Amino acid sequence: MLAYLVAGVLFILALRGLSHPTTSREGNRYGMAGMLIAVVTTLVTHMPMKVGDAFNSYAGPDFASLGEILAAIAIGAVIGLVTARRIKMTDMPQLVAAFHSLVGLAAVLVGWAAYLDPAAFGILGGDGLINPVSRVEAGLGIAIGAITFSGSVIAFLKLAGKMSGSPILLPLRHVINLGTLVAILGLVGYFTMDQSLWVIATITVLSFIIGFLLIIPIGGADMPVVVSMLNSYSGWAAAAMGFTLHNSAMIITGALVGSSGAILSYIMCKAMNRGFLSVIAGGFGAEAAASGGAAKEQRPWKQGSADDAAFMLKQAESVIIIPGYGMAVAQAQHALREMGDHLKKEGVSVKYAIHPVAGRMPGHMNVLLAEANVPYDEVFELEDINSEFAQCDVAFIIGANDVVNPAAKTDKSSPIYGMPVFDVDKAKQVFFIKRSMGGVGYAGVDNDVFYMDQTMMLLADAKKMVEDINKALDA
Repeated sequence: MLAYLVAGVLFILALRGLSHPTTSREGNRYGMAGMLIAVVTTLVTHMPMKVGDAFNSYAGPDFASLGEILAAIAIGAVIGLVTARRIKMTDMPQLVAAFHSLVGLAAVLVGWAAYLDPAAFGILGGDGLINPVSRVEAGLGIAIGAITFSGSVIAFLKLAGKMSGSPILLPLRHVINLGTLVAILGLVGYFTMDQSLWVIATITVLSFIIGFLLIIPIGGADMPVVVSMLNSYSGWAAAAMGFTLHNSAMIITGALVGSSGAILSYIMCKAMNRGFLSVIAGGFGAEAAASGGAAKEQRPWKQGSADDAAFMLKQAESVIIIPGYGMAVAQAQHALREMGDHLKKEGVSVKYAIHPVAGRMPGHMNVLLAEANVPYDEVFELEDINSEFAQCDVAFIIGANDVVNPAAKTDKSSPIYGMPVFDVDKAKQVFFIKRSMGGVGYAGVDNDVFYMDQTMMLLADAKKMVEDINKALDA
């Protein structure tokens, strides 16, 4: 128990360390140490034992079974190591979603194992049946785990581009979703009275279905909330299974992950001025998706070149760079850091502005900039830098869209109205890198920044455009 407490403290320190880029590596080490202690303690305290015969009730440790466990751990470690080394930083959101799905599936399998062999889990009551409290724990664990699994699979497919990122709206989806959730909760309650196979099987099937139904209506703009929400679900599933396994480390870890994921989801929703339930009900652009998309206005705009941008950037005293998912897709973070280095050599003040929901998962832009070795003290959150745009010479937008759209402040009919955005419209000059004028953000609305007098559109692949700007700066 003391070892599990130490592991829990290390997990708390890990969360604290991961809250800031400068301490994130230290936080990772704390988390790794805590998990190592938890796994080793579990192996020691739950050592597999041989079944004794009539003359020997205690036959000693079952090292064959222990070997199987260690082999499984080794296989998982190798898969994790290879995946971590090969995965691109731009693919990190879908990797996180995939890992969440595995946590959910593990919870489902543990719940079923407890149902099929309750004696091994020590959850039998005096009547020879699973005790009612354990049935609730197992039922909830299976339900949350199944929702996490199927929801995470859909999130992975959307983030990986293997499925449309636009909201997929089903008729009567709210009625279907609410009815399915009520049925699952009702069956979990009924499971305390009747532990028949059909009850737990129905709970599992309905939970897999509702996980699918909850995520497909959510659009790409809400993916940061979805990722943190699924993270929370995986934590609560682990906590529920911790009660079933009588493992305090799992309970502590699951509660930490579940609560921190819930808090992060709240922060994400607040950053978009959206309620959690409105995200679940359907993502940004749902109305546009249902109507076939909104027509765009034909308005005059100015196009520039890399040479134009390089010249004006050199003349500036202060530049604020706003990265978005387009930067991640183009893998332009290294070229962007080189551009920042060029400008700093010219005496230009360079800062990076990160919106809480930029990218496809919480902290996505921070991770990419860190990978490119952008100094931490040059990266600022929205509330810390937004007031500086009024004194800024150049706002350099690369791959972002909705997070700089002034319609969020002025157009009450816009789906993003009320969402905190960067005040790039107050900058003296705006450079906006995007592939073409034909696309809009995930919110499905046009952006007035494109047509401002001080805006120059740089239409090209983000990485190529920044590389061309760097060549012009060198020249």
